[in-house]
Amino acid sequence: MTVDTQTQPRKSRFSLKKLFQREGKPYTNPYLGGILLGIVLFLSFLITGQGLGASGTLSRVAVFVEDLVAPDHVDRVPYLLEMAGGKTNPLDYWIVFVTIGTILGGFTSGLIHGRTKWETTRGPNISNRTRWMLAFVGGILFAYGARMARGCTSGQALSGGASLSAGSWVVMFAIFGGAYGLAYFLRKVWN
Repeated sequence: MTVDTQTQPRKSRFSLKKLFQREGKPYTNPYLGGILLGIVLFLSFLITGQGLGASGTLSRVAVFVEDLVAPDHVDRVPYLLEMAGGKTNPLDYWIVFVTIGTILGGFTSGLIHGRTKWETTRGPNISNRTRWMLAFVGGILFAYGARMARGCTSGQALSGGASLSAGSWVVMFAIFGGAYGLAYFLRKVWN
């Protein structure tokens, strides 16, 4: 007896396309998320003696690349020497591992909850290309500002704010004030 393979239903196989096109589950309650973030911040201070942060990783990756290309320059500049002087590996630092864990944790959570997909979130009056350009320019400006302020929103606002650092509170209000001020000028792009 022969079986017609054309009419038999195919067994479902794992597919990346299916994985990225699943219906997303609802987000966590923001109050619960805030409480959980506070617990993570407290445990970070308790276990490592450091708060949370991410912008320092960008500096350390840049110094790592610079040390590969121009190690003599790194050994002459005190700021760079502290991170990568001599045999010191700039990537062997706690903040690099926190950032890697944050990226992997966010991606894993997105996969588990069906929110990982390729998309460009934008308003109806803006093209994908313009949206990406604005995001890129905004990211560069924010990274530059974070280095000038000696920390990003997680390092300054969360960790510094939790330790009641006056400078961190000033940076936090400047970040949010700048974002609201700039949003006024870019509102037509999103509407």
